[in-house]
Amino acid sequence: MVDSPDVVFLNRRQAFAQQEECFKRQANAMGWLRLAIFTAGAVSCGYLFYHNQNSLGFVLLLVAYVVFLIAFKKHTRLQYHQKHNGFLKRINEAETERLNGKLSQFEGGSQFKDSKHPYTSDLDIFGVHSVYQLVNRAVTGIGKVKVANWLSAAAPVPEILERQAAVAELAADIDWRQHLQAKALHYKHQVEEPFAFFDWLKAPDFYRNKSWLKAATFILPVLTVASITLFFSGFSGYPAVIFMLAQYLLCYKYASARDDYYEQSSGMYDVLRSYRDLLEHLENRPSEAKKLNNLKQNLVVEGQPASTQIHRLAVIVEYLSARMNVYISFVLNAVLMWDFFWMYRLESWKKQVAPDLEHILDVIAETEALASLAAFCYAYPQYTWPAIGQTPFETDAGELGHPLIFTDTRITNNFKMAGAGHTCIITGSNMSGKSTFLRTLGVNLVLALAGSVVCARRFRLYPVQVFTAMRTEDNLAESTSSFYAELKRLRQLLDLTTDSTPVFYLLDEILKGTNSRDRHEGAKALIRQMHTRNAAGLVSTHDLELGAMQQEHPDYITNYSFNSTIEEDKILFDYKLQPGLCHSFNASKLMQLMGIAIDK
Repeated sequence: MVDSPDVVFLNRRQAFAQQEECFKRQANAMGWLRLAIFTAGAVSCGYLFYHNQNSLGFVLLLVAYVVFLIAFKKHTRLQYHQKHNGFLKRINEAETERLNGKLSQFEGGSQFKDSKHPYTSDLDIFGVHSVYQLVNRAVTGIGKVKVANWLSAAAPVPEILERQAAVAELAADIDWRQHLQAKALHYKHQVEEPFAFFDWLKAPDFYRNKSWLKAATFILPVLTVASITLFFSGFSGYPAVIFMLAQYLLCYKYASARDDYYEQSSGMYDVLRSYRDLLEHLENRPSEAKKLNNLKQNLVVEGQPASTQIHRLAVIVEYLSARMNVYISFVLNAVLMWDFFWMYRLESWKKQVAPDLEHILDVIAETEALASLAAFCYAYPQYTWPAIGQTPFETDAGELGHPLIFTDTRITNNFKMAGAGHTCIITGSNMSGKSTFLRTLGVNLVLALAGSVVCARRFRLYPVQVFTAMRTEDNLAESTSSFYAELKRLRQLLDLTTDSTPVFYLLDEILKGTNSRDRHEGAKALIRQMHTRNAAGLVSTHDLELGAMQQEHPDYITNYSFNSTIEEDKILFDYKLQPGLCHSFNASKLMQLMGIAIDK
């Protein structure tokens, strides 16, 4: 019997906690050993030099240095494994938190919020208690952006199917996924981390039209070192001083360019090392899914793996950062043209690799996005893969639930509709579940169109552009009333449905900011107008008269409803979608319960 995800996460958390503690003990022991090696070497060498046994002292110093270096590398590696297992422990703790509906600790992607987006604000895609918090496992800035993009725009059908196959493959490989996430956690990442730097890499070369400076970058250091060597051999020191002064003057002349190179690359070393580790992790994984193989097949640049090329860039950036130490920077630039040499190396790297850089970064981002969907898929084995329908606007859902309403309180519903121009009118009493059902359907459509599993027993959909109008609010900064804001939102829908893209709309209590008569007439007019467009969708309302449209237009209007019952002083909801108009309303009873005296 296969263990459930919660049991797997618990077992893995405990196992990684034990390994973390084991590596911690080993790292501490190695730290003491390093100290002992250093102390013993220092005392022994000091004793030998004190007693004029210089030859033996130098030999022992060399041996002690090599042994200390080996111990240092071993200690660093043990510390890495300690941190890595700590990250893996945290990852499994986080998975358990998600299963328990505790999402507050996770990034909500609030930077991706856009009130003018067709659906993300109404469907809680970003923000507090959002779909992004539930789905995203990306750590790098580019990975987070990619997950946000996938949740913000429908993919073409072939891409959806390729993502599904890749996600299914990665979902079964929990070790690989979690190690990918842990490798990224070793380094700090910001959403905006690489973009300015990589845009700067596309700028014109500093060495363009400076052949003489390129020659000086290599010739002057050779002459300087040779002059210094001759000086210590008894020759004049003037040539060395002249060559060093020449290097210093060049550094002064091009100070702004050197500063620009440093400022643009500063802080990128850890980010680049993270990218290298993630690329290496992907390169070493055998894959079957077409999309995963497509991601990997172009990860060879100039005959070398992309991870190696990114590592080269990381080394260049690290050496450029040597100027942070003023004294070391002064010596290196006066003797070796240090900044110019590494600026030249960076220019060479740009010529070889920069044209492929955007693709390399996209591979990293897509890998993290696929791993995020795969982790979501693994955590909810009861969810299903959506099927792509051929009938326009076909939507067929069985036991459809909202993934942000967790299992203990989730109510599922069945729903079916099809046909361009078709509108389902959802009537119901207050708090009966109309808005929640619209969001339930919308969120699952978004997940399906991103290539994910959905919270349902079955789900078939036609590829559409989702559009919602649910949370229109006034805007004091723009002097916009809530009613006018809603009209602007509906105008956005009308504009969206003028082209060939099929639009699936979810409209909640439309035109609620005006009187009943105008609201009724406006809603009817909009539904009729949508019938003539390449669109279909759902409209929720309290207006029973709007539901009467089914009698006039049974070919493109269908009524559904949510109902409630009143027992003594309690209003009971079953949150189950029923065919037909609502037959129970509870506003008067709710007002009575709040203390408003309603005449019976």
